[in-house]
Amino acid sequence: MLAFAGNSVLTRLALAETAIDPGAFVLLRLASGAAVLVFLAARKNSLSALRGPKRLSAALALSFYMLGFSYAYTKLETGAGALILFGVVQIVMFGVAVFTREPLPRYRVIGASIAFGGLCYLLVPTASLAMDPFAVGLMVLAGLGWGGYSIFGRNAGPSLPATAASFALSLPLCAAVVWFSTSAPPVITPYGVMLALLSGAVTSAMGYALWYWILPQISTSIASVSQLVVPVLAMAAGMVFLDEVLTIKFIVACGLVVSGVAISLGLHRSLYLK
Repeated sequence: MLAFAGNSVLTRLALAETAIDPGAFVLLRLASGAAVLVFLAARKNSLSALRGPKRLSAALALSFYMLGFSYAYTKLETGAGALILFGVVQIVMFGVAVFTREPLPRYRVIGASIAFGGLCYLLVPTASLAMDPFAVGLMVLAGLGWGGYSIFGRNAGPSLPATAASFALSLPLCAAVVWFSTSAPPVITPYGVMLALLSGAVTSAMGYALWYWILPQISTSIASVSQLVVPVLAMAAGMVFLDEVLTIKFIVACGLVVSGVAISLGLHRSLYLK
């Protein structure tokens, strides 16, 4: 979750200051992530596993996420973007859990509702009035992509080659979209390149490989709910790195989200049994 929040902060830092344009940021992020992951897969003699189930589907979903995420953050603030992204992810993954008839204990539904309510409260009413509709739509698209990418990860096989294949296949797909949708010369600065490479090689490559390793071991609904802490982490980091102000609303929302996630994961039952 820290890696996911880190991506929001790094992307917002790069794009808010126009240190790099979103298209170049996406391509550098994917290229550096793919290079690191393929190198690590080669070190573990698992390159043969780059071919596997749902590779193209996962790459398409990752492309939707990468493009929507980066272009949306040219207009959205860190916390607002993370809220929209993982709010959509929760809806998608909970919907899949219901459709596949995954067991959903009542406490998990209640906890997820409390956490999601805390996230909504975090941005009402002031931030919602300032959000750009087109940017919101792009972040919704990113949420659909990340939800799909997470679902495909449950049956993708070994996490390292699966993530490497997704990045490698997503790179030409995103490059084609950026090429045909951009007419102006790209804006690239050393600072923007550094942020893109850090996002790609560290918080994306390592974070996503770890996520793909975790996903088969937990239920879809738990994977969905656990990600609801990311917007809170992202906004907290935004206060440190982007000079956002600590407010009572943020403190209350944090309490709701953390409590809701704890209830949904069943931590309250563990305490009761002790």
